[in-house]
Amino acid sequence: MRDPHVILRVISKFLIPFIALYAFYVQFHGDFGPGGGFQAGVILAASVILYALIFGLEAAKKAFPPSWIRIGMTLGVLLYGGTGVLTWILGADFLSYGVLAEKSYHGQHYGIIAVELGILFAVTSVMIAIFYAFGSRQPEPEAEDW
Repeated sequence: MRDPHVILRVISKFLIPFIALYAFYVQFHGDFGPGGGFQAGVILAASVILYALIFGLEAAKKAFPPSWIRIGMTLGVLLYGGTGVLTWILGADFLSYGVLAEKSYHGQHYGIIAVELGILFAVTSVMIAIFYAFGSRQPEPEAEDW
C-alpha cells in the first residue's frame, strides 16, 4: 500500500534534527543575546510536536515517553529553584549569582546557564505534556451513542 504522506515524512525527518539544533543554539546563545531557556524550550517542544503530528501520537510517546516528560518537569524546577537555594546557602539573596564563583562575573555566567537549563527542561516538558494531554483526549460521544 502506498503511503500518501511520504513527502511529509521524509521532509520532517530531515527538518526535526535541525529544529532541535536551533533550539540548542538559542539556549546557549541566550546569555549573550536574545533567547534563552523559554524560547529554546518552545522550539524543542515544537520539534517533538511536529514528530507527533507526522508520525502519530503513539510513535511520539515511544520516542519521548511520558515518564521522561515528568522527569524533565521535575528536573527543570529543581535546577531553577536549586540554583536560588544554593545562593541562599552561600549567604546571598535568592538567585544572586555573584556568589557562585570567586569572580562575580563568572558566578553570573554559571548561574544564568543553570537557571536557563532549568527553564529549558521545564518549558519543553510542560509543552509536550500539554500536547500529549490534548492529543490523547477521546472524542465526545454523539447523542445517538447514549
